[in-house]
Amino acid sequence: MKPTTFLPSLKSQRAFTLIEVMVVVAIIGILSAIAIPMYTDYVIRAKIPDATSYLASQQVRMEQWFQDNKTYVGNPNCLAADNSASKYYTFSCNATSATTYTVTATGKNSMNGFGYAVNESNAKSSTVTGVSGWSGNTTCWITNKAGVC
Repeated sequence: MKPTTFLPSLKSQRAFTLIEVMVVVAIIGILSAIAIPMYTDYVIRAKIPDATSYLASQQVRMEQWFQDNKTYVGNPNCLAADNSASKYYTFSCNATSATTYTVTATGKNSMNGFGYAVNESNAKSSTVTGVSGWSGNTTCWITNKAGVC
């Protein structure tokens, strides 16, 4: 009689080969190289309306004050910019004369390097420094890479 062994034969064992594992790791690496930058840009674009919506509403308040008082100077909305309104931007307002003002949003934390501004003539501008692939635009508020409005 032949002795029986309880060890499984090598042919019946199933496992991934090293090449299969390396192919999967390469595919994950390629997908990550594409997905991570796209996700980062998406997150940045999602934070931009935080600045532009505040600037637009502040611009309306400045114009309402001007309609009532015929001057931008002394506007309480401009004197006390609400910096608690955003964790990504610091807002400031400068009413330099009775007929001019500039409202700005300067990026902080994860939006450091981004800046937006609007004045009494509705001239909008954007500045971006130190953020790869992003550039400012002197004629509008950018919402995408390369200064696209």
